[in-house]
Amino acid sequence: MSSRICIYFSAMKPQLLILDDWEGLIAASPSWGRLKESVDIKFLPVPIDAIPDAELSNVTFLMAIRERTALTEKVFARLPQLKLVLQTGGHAYHIDQQAAQKRGIAIALGRRIKAPLASVPELTIAMMLGLMHLVPQAQQAMRAGEWPLLTGRTLKGRRLGILGLGRHGNNVAHIAKTAFNMEVVAWHREGGSAAAPGDIPRLPLDELLQTSDVVSIHLRLSPESTGLLDAKKLQAMKPGSILVNTSRGAIVDETALIEALTHGPLGGAGLDVFTNEPLSPDSPLRSLNNVMLTPHIGWTVEEVFAEFAEIACTQLLQYLDGSLAVSELISPV
Repeated sequence: MSSRICIYFSAMKPQLLILDDWEGLIAASPSWGRLKESVDIKFLPVPIDAIPDAELSNVTFLMAIRERTALTEKVFARLPQLKLVLQTGGHAYHIDQQAAQKRGIAIALGRRIKAPLASVPELTIAMMLGLMHLVPQAQQAMRAGEWPLLTGRTLKGRRLGILGLGRHGNNVAHIAKTAFNMEVVAWHREGGSAAAPGDIPRLPLDELLQTSDVVSIHLRLSPESTGLLDAKKLQAMKPGSILVNTSRGAIVDETALIEALTHGPLGGAGLDVFTNEPLSPDSPLRSLNNVMLTPHIGWTVEEVFAEFAEIACTQLLQYLDGSLAVSELISPV
């Protein structure tokens, strides 16, 4: 077991355990050289559930790659010396924060990361283009030996409705307006401003859904957003419209989405996220030819992993010298 773990070893140093580096891009980062004098670093090549408790007893710091491992009370109980979780990305849906606080474990978020601000909008636009130009249908027919007569549509001049005009949504809006001359509108939440940055008009949700040719989701998962696009909302969407979700699967009712894709009104959907991941092999979404499916790859680009490593190294060094800002933490102790 130990021969499969990459280790900088010294019994006198605290130990950093890095989980779920499946691509090997975190281990390849030169950033770790900044830490080798301060901590022992272990890259765990298997799920943490497969590791004996004895090998976890001295772990002081833990780096987690997004939501790949749920950090539950049970996991924390196996890490009795854990003081800090370096959580990559800007959220921690998969962490039992109450259990962490109870055990005195601080959680640092990678809110300063910038690379997804390019990668997620790029995938969003790619899905919009592919669906409007009927790429899924064309690929399926061509692979079957056919030469189909297909008529797509351009993005130019069509309305894009954005749900969530934050960091990702703003970048998608900018690309849509400047590169494709789309008309961009955003969801006007109750109590919010009637106009968005860049003079993007805000509309009530029902009006946005009924009038948009493309709807793109960029919301955080919350009690308000969970199940937001239910059967009623999906059936109210403009006939032939496209739905793109690179945010969180649980925002859309998948059963109702399948119905809307099969019998209308939706013309297609681009989905990088799903209510349950991995997507079930027998999900009807896999068999629909008007759907583009990707396995949550909006964030998995080389630049993101490089930033994950750099941010984690910086945060840990700051933690060790007492300069890590409280604003970096969601569970200060």
